[in-house]
Amino acid sequence: MHRYRQIARDLSIQIIDGAFDEGGMLPPEEQLSRTYGVSRGTVRNALVLLARQGAIAPRRGSGWLVRTTVQSQRLSEMRSFAQWARSRGMEPGGRVVSQRRRAPTALELRQLRGGSRAGDVLEVVRLRLLNRRVVMLERTAYPAWIAPMIEALSPEESSVVGALEERHGVRMVHGEHSIDAIAASSEDARLLEVRRSSPLLRVNRVSYAADGRAIEAGDDRYLADTMSFQVQASLQGTSLTRQAN
Repeated sequence: MHRYRQIARDLSIQIIDGAFDEGGMLPPEEQLSRTYGVSRGTVRNALVLLARQGAIAPRRGSGWLVRTTVQSQRLSEMRSFAQWARSRGMEPGGRVVSQRRRAPTALELRQLRGGSRAGDVLEVVRLRLLNRRVVMLERTAYPAWIAPMIEALSPEESSVVGALEERHGVRMVHGEHSIDAIAASSEDARLLEVRRSSPLLRVNRVSYAADGRAIEAGDDRYLADTMSFQVQASLQGTSLTRQAN
């Protein structure tokens, strides 16, 4: 990974952790240059990257202003990643890394409720982006009835769920999610451009159509400094909220 990207990621984590006050200023570029032992040009590249991501903004004559970029979505709303991003004024993106037909795993057979026979799963690995920034590695298994629709999509389709609904009338109406923290595998590290064993936030999900058939079984792995999930509880129930940092 380029040094300026490492610096941008480190500063992003510090912003999330509250090391700099929201609405306050980052340390001067000269000070950051000494802190990281790099040239001011490298620091400037890191700050420009953070600005493109929405974490900071330049203030003429003063330096760089820390901004808040936290967004939220209740998963009970059943919005896809792209639908949620657009509702918050962010630009979603996607890029297929690999796509292949294969036999389903035992877990996928259970998740897809027996909807796929041996050889009938389409596995798609995608990088997902917010405002052109890679935030997540998505591995999704699609059952046989959905697979041809997915294969017909562009490798850079930003909203698979939206395309399924608009072009084929397949609407996601129910979903199940489980969340945990894991260490990046070698493949995760290569695709996300992080070190092996870096912390990732994993969301395992299964979504279903109105007729009860499974649409997909997914494994989403978010970079640690890009997404958080917040649980909100009350006497009326509990909801889970996704937040983009």
